[in-house]
Amino acid sequence: SIPKAWDDEAVAALEMPLADPRYSPVQVSAEYYYRMPVRPIYKSYPVYAPGKEPPGYLDWLKQQEPEIVFDAAKLKTEADWIRAGELVFDAPILYATLSRTATRDPELYEKTGMPLARDSTMPFFRYVIRKKGEVEVGSSSCAQCHTRVMPDGTVVKGAQGNFPSGRFANFLSRRRAAQDNDQGKQELARLRRGERVTYGAPWIQPDPGGDFLNSLDEIVAAREAIPPGVIFREGTSLRYAPQVPDLIGVKDRRYLDHTGLVHHRSIGDLMRYAALNQDTQVLARYGDFIPAGFQDPSAQVARQSRHGDEQLYALALYLYALEPPPNPNKFDALAQRGQKVFRSEGCAGCHTPPLYTCNKLTPVEGFKVPEEQRKKDDILPMSVGTDPSLALRTRRGTGYYKVPSLKGVWYRGPFEHNGSVATLEDWFDPRRVREDYVPTGYKPYGVKTRAVKGHPFGLDLSADDRRALIAFLKTL
Repeated sequence: SIPKAWDDEAVAALEMPLADPRYSPVQVSAEYYYRMPVRPIYKSYPVYAPGKEPPGYLDWLKQQEPEIVFDAAKLKTEADWIRAGELVFDAPILYATLSRTATRDPELYEKTGMPLARDSTMPFFRYVIRKKGEVEVGSSSCAQCHTRVMPDGTVVKGAQGNFPSGRFANFLSRRRAAQDNDQGKQELARLRRGERVTYGAPWIQPDPGGDFLNSLDEIVAAREAIPPGVIFREGTSLRYAPQVPDLIGVKDRRYLDHTGLVHHRSIGDLMRYAALNQDTQVLARYGDFIPAGFQDPSAQVARQSRHGDEQLYALALYLYALEPPPNPNKFDALAQRGQKVFRSEGCAGCHTPPLYTCNKLTPVEGFKVPEEQRKKDDILPMSVGTDPSLALRTRRGTGYYKVPSLKGVWYRGPFEHNGSVATLEDWFDPRRVREDYVPTGYKPYGVKTRAVKGHPFGLDLSADDRRALIAFLKTL
């Protein structure tokens, strides 16, 4: 029994109100959504680092016939659906020629620090054959953001990804701009248009999609500041880029997005969340503003495609089935002592075992919780004082952050909702709340020092207790 992904009643109740509820998004109707054509999922092939692909690989790809690999009629068991969901997870939704993406250019890997799997593949993109003889580079799959290459080359699907998105985008922008002066002007204009679609929120001042960066060099520098594990995603800003979330364990999360933007009450909600992020967010109406630029979004139907309900259902089943990688950290005497510190410090109040989250929202400083919302949602009575910018100054801003799960912190990082600190050791370093602190993770463009404020819990521990607590957290 496959839920209908775009049910008008379910979609209307899917998202939390924004911090300024007058501009809460109104999504496109089911009638509009189901007029968009379903995108086929083609067989895709790995992208190898230059000089590492099998002999004659590109010529071999050109001889392959296009093959559509998702066929719901052939899925008989839950295991079949989960395997098909992995195909959807890996499936690109955008395509470009080899020359436009530079996946065969050694300089790309050198300049970006692109992580590679043990077999020398770059797991964030895939080669796709949609027409025999033409090899395209497919991008913007779920896997692009939610795949992590571990230090030993192991690939963990669904984890907080470490694709160097800012450096990759910059490599392509610099290359286009370097062709000639006119190209540089065109690239700046293209990026400005993209900023409005991706980040625009004109009811917020300053507008996170406004022209606050005055040159191509400034935009490049702003993106260069974004480390792997953080991303300048739709609905946020180059000022307030968020940490990439870990999808392993998503089945047990009751709110999705760092700001708790989307309710997660059923598998249907996860299907809708995937559709929002890949297909419909820029078509929504925020007051009088539509990011895609169409006052009549029906003008976009012919150009917009979507995943089918069967594809989204398979994807959600796959995400529900994800397991973390084997944890090398043992529950030894030090970790046992750290567990006692965890309990005595009251950490379990918010990070409640066995999920190590209470699955509630905490309001940010400067936001007053509406009484009617307090009755409907699981909201903690206090703020932990972290930077409220993402929650108040973007079009994903609800006025809240969700309490994150601590499970899997050993393979994740950087930490905090905006990836300000690189490691758990940095998070529990009491120096991070000082104004002269140099964040070890994400530093927005132009920032040299900045206090990483909030969440003071654990900052006054002794060095031994801090070391023990971190050892325990790494076993989760």
